[in-house]
Amino acid sequence: MNYLFRFCCLMFICGASVCAAAAEMPRLVQEHGRYSLYVDGQPFFILGGQIHNSSAWPGVLPQVWPALEFIHANTVEAPIYWEQLEAQPGQFDFANVDAVVAQAREHKLRVVLLWFGTWKNARCHYVPEWIKTDTAKYPRLIDASGRLTDSLSPFGVETLEADKRAFAALMRHLKEIDGERHTVLMVQVENEPGSLDSVRDFSPAAQKSYFSDVPAALTRRLNLPAGTWDQVFGSTAGERFQAYAVARYIDQVAAAGKREYVLPMYLNAWVRTPDDSEPDPPRSYPSGGGVDTVLDLWKAVAPSIDLIAPDIYLSGDTTYRRVISAYHRPDNALFVPENGNQPEFARYPFSVLGEGGIGFTVWGLDHVNDRTDIEPASASSYPELVPFERTFRLLASMDREIARLTFEGKLKTAMEGEDVSTHTLRFGKWKAIATFGRHNDGVRSASSQPTGELLVAEIGPDEFLATGFDARIEFNLTHPNLKERWQFMRVEEGVYEDGHWKVQRLLNGDECDFGVDFGGAGRILHMKLGTY
Repeated sequence: MNYLFRFCCLMFICGASVCAAAAEMPRLVQEHGRYSLYVDGQPFFILGGQIHNSSAWPGVLPQVWPALEFIHANTVEAPIYWEQLEAQPGQFDFANVDAVVAQAREHKLRVVLLWFGTWKNARCHYVPEWIKTDTAKYPRLIDASGRLTDSLSPFGVETLEADKRAFAALMRHLKEIDGERHTVLMVQVENEPGSLDSVRDFSPAAQKSYFSDVPAALTRRLNLPAGTWDQVFGSTAGERFQAYAVARYIDQVAAAGKREYVLPMYLNAWVRTPDDSEPDPPRSYPSGGGVDTVLDLWKAVAPSIDLIAPDIYLSGDTTYRRVISAYHRPDNALFVPENGNQPEFARYPFSVLGEGGIGFTVWGLDHVNDRTDIEPASASSYPELVPFERTFRLLASMDREIARLTFEGKLKTAMEGEDVSTHTLRFGKWKAIATFGRHNDGVRSASSQPTGELLVAEIGPDEFLATGFDARIEFNLTHPNLKERWQFMRVEEGVYEDGHWKVQRLLNGDECDFGVDFGGAGRILHMKLGTY
């Protein structure tokens, strides 16, 4: 009887622990300089698709799910429009929000919501009509010539209060419909904010602030001397001032939302091109947004924003690595919420994982704008998404595993470059040697794009998980002695099903004697190494 009682108590405790884990709020966790997005109590890597700007409507949403299904996404990024949410002051319509959350659940997807409020691509196109038409109460940003621009002023007191009320109402409603299920993982506050028409706001309120001293709290945080904006920042004062104003505004919006429902919140940034070294005015990006040159300022001014995330549409491996390296900081988790949907971007989830990131999302993958007849999903329906399907298919089957291994610092990646064919990944005792360029049993032609990618993770003593495409892997000892050589003890090819490794076959002989090829279709391997 005592045994039965103890067993029942143990089962109750275990069951309660599982329920508690499942009920945990999504949250960012930082340990040992690494970040992870925890979902249901364990690390989660976002493999997402962002739908087009005008796709988050109940009558249109059914057409977007086939594309997400085709690429094996685990998360959808969907916009919420202020103009729809509050078409009349104080009257809120949550039909779009409810449709996104409900339909995502039906398709077993998580959600990241994008608040299109005061700023969308540095413009004010998604604010309600009652704000657009009342420029006295809701002032526009004024340029140096005194002209009104297509952006709202970050010094608009009534605009800020209206945005705060609307965003708080959204978060309050999210808590009501999702506070126990946690379909929604994060919320983006505004969209690529700043100004494209002027380096800063020249409105009367802005001018008064600009010619005053930089706030002491900011100079202390940045370890700078006191003085006016011109005195402290010199030729970059205009952009720094605009970044301060926008960051302070958005921080207050985020804080209002968190008072209702504490989900992770982030800012997405329209990144600068490499040749833009803080121009005045900016040429290729909105002034005041979260570009890499003002990240320290944003972090000082906007504590309610949990992370600043780059939207990357710039081509080239070197440029991509530069951007993600700039945003992967001890005080900032790396998340790339928008990536170009061109084929070359399909390899970059591996880059983000290798940099310790928490997620990767491809932009505009649905065809709502030009096609409404895609059902069911297939390669013939989405030929341009085939490269993303190939990458997501492998990673999605083990997204929890790779999220955990990334957070533990046990995962590394390598990608084929234009001029480098071999990469070495070091894991203490062992080093993995990745070789690329062996396309179709030959050498890649100079005109073809590099496609090789490889992920390797240490899953135990002398044991490794590896997956990728168009690559070959072999191992060696990091410090071998003259009489010690390495060997494959066992190579398993298989799949992950519900978090469990399922062996499909063992590889040996020709498949392993000179390293293991991953081929164009890709494969997932568990490998055990030894010496003799």
